[in-house]
Amino acid sequence: MSTQNLHKFPKLHNAMWPGLVGKGGEGPGAEPAIDLETMLDLTAKTEVDGVRFDGVDLFLSLPHTSIDSTDDELKQLAESVQKRNLAVGSLVAPVWPPTGGGSAMGSDEERKAFVTQVKKSCAIAKKLNELGVRKYGVVRIDSAAGPGDWAKDPTGNTKKIAATFREAADVAESYGEKLAAEGEICWGGMHSWKYIVQLMEETNRPKTVGIQADMAHLSLYTLGYNAPEHRILPENYDWEDRSVFEDAIRTMAHALRPWIKDFHVAQNDATVKGQSSHDKTGRHCLPNDPNGKIDIVKVAGIWLRDDSGALTKATQHVCWDGCMFPNDVMLSAQTWRDVLSTMIAVRNAHGWD
Repeated sequence: MSTQNLHKFPKLHNAMWPGLVGKGGEGPGAEPAIDLETMLDLTAKTEVDGVRFDGVDLFLSLPHTSIDSTDDELKQLAESVQKRNLAVGSLVAPVWPPTGGGSAMGSDEERKAFVTQVKKSCAIAKKLNELGVRKYGVVRIDSAAGPGDWAKDPTGNTKKIAATFREAADVAESYGEKLAAEGEICWGGMHSWKYIVQLMEETNRPKTVGIQADMAHLSLYTLGYNAPEHRILPENYDWEDRSVFEDAIRTMAHALRPWIKDFHVAQNDATVKGQSSHDKTGRHCLPNDPNGKIDIVKVAGIWLRDDSGALTKATQHVCWDGCMFPNDVMLSAQTWRDVLSTMIAVRNAHGWD
């Protein structure tokens, strides 16, 4: 992969929430969270052939960034990011019950809590915009509900989630923001490529509500985890023939690409992983993992280009997501050099000026 910097866009970001997701708790394998300052330092200090990360995407929950941050605290956050020559892109709204939110298909009270968290997140986004540290990105959401509960009433629950998303869209529009629902097998109503399209169509706010496409998570859609009825790859698929997998990605991308508002570069080994309080989802691997099933640069192009091969330019930045890596991997400078090298190669192949 060439690390010569050929383009200015999309900007290259690193996700901060891998310092939190799957961390904490007790029992075998439990690890402490990695604080935001450390995550920012790891990102800012990474350089490959003179190229650095352009920014970070943030998780609006403690112990990183409180959803109830004061203006002074947000100013300190902006200064902390800016002094490292980084920008802020997308923000993850803490819409789940443990973080103050509620199920998007739950009771009136739960759905109200969901929308409240979106409103607080949009307010933070606006403040960071005003402080000059953020000029692009979305607010990320999901259904805050599991596939099992959703399956008790698929039609009714999809309608409920869509109604909640429309309320959240009204809020987002009042702040000039867009929402991206994370396509992931652990979120009810969003746990297959066909169900998430149905949800987007039911929500029917294409200018404001779309999806976040993560290469690791979406690869699991092709295998039908949690939705075997929508499996694309054949049973007992032989991974030696990657062209079949890439054709499956093309099938999904044709359906999902019009809705993409946020994009994550990632690797997956065709397995799932859960850790601490996080349910099982597509396992993130290091970009050069020998078990990785994704030709990252090639598959990124399937998502970032339309069916004719033209760039969609749907997002001004792309982000690396490496959730649930062990802390010793997270704290290694070589990890981030490998990640950045991969990100540069993706931009070189699918970027613009």
